Amino acid sequence: MNLYKSFKNTSKLVGTNQFLMICNQKFGTKSIEHSNKAVNEAEKIVGYPTSFLSLRWLLNDEVANVALHLKKLIGTKHPLLNTARELILNKESPSWGLIVLLTSKAGGLSSKFSQVDCDINAGILHSQRVLAEITEMVRTSNIIHKSILNINKNDEFSEDLHFGNKLTLLTGDYLLSNSFRELAGLKSHRVNELVSTSLRDLSEADFIEPRDSQNKPLPAPPLSQKHEISVPNHFEKDVLTISEVLGNAKAEWTLRHLLGGASLLGKCCQAALMLADHSKDLEESGYIFGRNLALALQIRKDISSFKPGESGPFSLISAPLMFHIQDNLEFYDTLMEHVKQDNIKYGQIRSLILSGNGIEKSLELKQEFVICGLEALNKFQESKAKNALINILETV
Repeated sequence: MNLYKSFKNTSKLVGTNQFLMICNQKFGTKSIEHSNKAVNEAEKIVGYPTSFLSLRWLLNDEVANVALHLKKLIGTKHPLLNTARELILNKESPSWGLIVLLTSKAGGLSSKFSQVDCDINAGILHSQRVLAEITEMVRTSNIIHKSILNINKNDEFSEDLHFGNKLTLLTGDYLLSNSFRELAGLKSHRVNELVSTSLRDLSEADFIEPRDSQNKPLPAPPLSQKHEISVPNHFEKDVLTISEVLGNAKAEWTLRHLLGGASLLGKCCQAALMLADHSKDLEESGYIFGRNLALALQIRKDISSFKPGESGPFSLISAPLMFHIQDNLEFYDTLMEHVKQDNIKYGQIRSLILSGNGIEKSLELKQEFVICGLEALNKFQESKAKNALINILETV
């Protein structure tokens, strides 16, 4: 909370440009170092680097065959190549599997579980470790599926691009089907149902319009008169008027990314606590923590596209851009015209956002998620795992 207040006060005192320089220092190299240190310490608590969680799935004959075929896509600009590279380099930190394992360990185990069910060294159930792997693979399959292209007959390398789409679809489906086979092996109807609803959420996220020709999400037209509306933690239990959400930068961004991934992490954290037969109150806290951590991480990723020296494309539903549109309604029509012409001037847009309030408002929203996540962790007993989760959240 003190960091959040100091950022607001600093912005008022030194002006936007200097504020952005300070933000870059706060969220630049040192911030990355602190975040990596928090993740490394957390991995020691669960027993091993969680980058190994996906190796059992990725280093097998089926996926190895896909890797052999990837070379056919070199030079075609099919997005599957870039997606595969980013997954192998494991740029996303912390991994969601690590968060699920830490949440499991923070919840603790009762004496009712035998040593056969537990990983004695890590202090978690074998089923919770499997769930962490499932979380990683469902997320990975969703990322891979997003690499599918809409192809024109006149496109160069159209046959190779179609082949790339087949690889994308089959690889994503393979990981997803194996994830739910493993999920069924946990033999918990409640956990199965809960994780399945997160798959529903991922699907619903792909049907929120508007969309471009490649089905990538675009921001909705900004509302000239917006009401203060917040997306609740369990939004499916409350009725949301979609016409009041779309066009409202904060609410629209939250809903899109809650459905698009945050609910998966939240529900898998909740499911991990279910497997250990914790109280519904603690399960709820696990969900709220995971949900808000995922949203905070997404905003950090959005903001990173606007650091000095960054170039190239970025998401058109990133938080800084959506807040900029809300403050500059006339800019929306200009942006949509560029999208229609397939001539998006990312450099100019980046400069406009850096001269406005989009970054500052994004930081404020991120801090809201951090505070909400920390409040949820208060329900857990003191432990090294809980402290590790706090450190990860505070270094986002």
